Amino acid sequence: MRKIRVEDAVGQTLCHDMTAILSDGFKGVKFPRGHVITEADIPELLNIGKAHIYVWEPEADEVHEDDAAIAVSKVLCDESIQISGPHEGKMQLTAAADGLFCVNGGALRAINQVPDYTIACRSNFTPVHTGDKLAGARIVPLVTKRSNVERAVALAVSNAPVLSVRPFRPLRCGLVITGGEIYHGRIPDKMEPIIVPKIKHLGGQYLHAVFCDDDIGMILGAIHQLREEGAELILLTGGMSVDPDDVTPTAIRSTGARVVTQGVPMQPGNMLTIAYCEDAVTLIGVPGASMHSPITSLDVFLPRVFAGVEITAEEIADFGLGGFCLNCPVCHFPNCNFGHH
Repeated sequence: MRKIRVEDAVGQTLCHDMTAILSDGFKGVKFPRGHVITEADIPELLNIGKAHIYVWEPEADEVHEDDAAIAVSKVLCDESIQISGPHEGKMQLTAAADGLFCVNGGALRAINQVPDYTIACRSNFTPVHTGDKLAGARIVPLVTKRSNVERAVALAVSNAPVLSVRPFRPLRCGLVITGGEIYHGRIPDKMEPIIVPKIKHLGGQYLHAVFCDDDIGMILGAIHQLREEGAELILLTGGMSVDPDDVTPTAIRSTGARVVTQGVPMQPGNMLTIAYCEDAVTLIGVPGASMHSPITSLDVFLPRVFAGVEITAEEIADFGLGGFCLNCPVCHFPNCNFGHH
């Protein structure tokens, strides 16, 4: 690029958007890239503090900000995300479908370590709807070295997709409701009307509930029954605390399922249990806090189950950071810190 005085710029073409913030409230592009400077533009440019403009004189190893942003955005995501722009040097990425926004954090970090590149996005594992804004990509200066563009593109391609939206699957779901006090009719169950809306909100198909006493054999029988009926997700309520007669976690282990975790560093919802059966059925021990708290650890992990994103034991400890719900008077979950680290 070549820098010249605006008084000498008549007839020259702007190589980037020139923005302005004016006293009348205007904030945006005053002169777009490609605009040819006229005599009438000179006072306007001076009024927004532009005594010089830059004329594009491309060198072999330089790439313009627009082209650099387009290059990486095209390979950053799959068809579940729509890209638009550039506008003021930025590309915008929006959801092309409902689902769970997923980010390859390591790849994103590596791309952001490439000189001049900046990609900012929403938190990983956030439920989104079609049209929601997800991310923005740009370089900081007006031009960058071609080698930087090539490196950023290579990182995106080798880790594709870095950003994606995973659709929620219409899982067949069943409930196992445990507790002698409920089984024998002493008190009514309150969990089914709480859990079923969460299932349906994510597109799940609710089968029914099986009620059990605090008996491991009976709970195992209920799990077997629901699996035979085609359940792909079975949620178990009751008996999830540390009392000796709370046997639901023991029943889950007795199925032979691979237990990912019994307990998570999150409040409310410490007592969450997650396990995977060999036939791809997921078992979730619902924390008792779900009865009184509208949002718990269950609401953080349930979307991942419906999106088919595996939950691993190695990541559970990370949820302590951001795992404390503030119980805000007006809940904004999932657009808050709870469950995001």
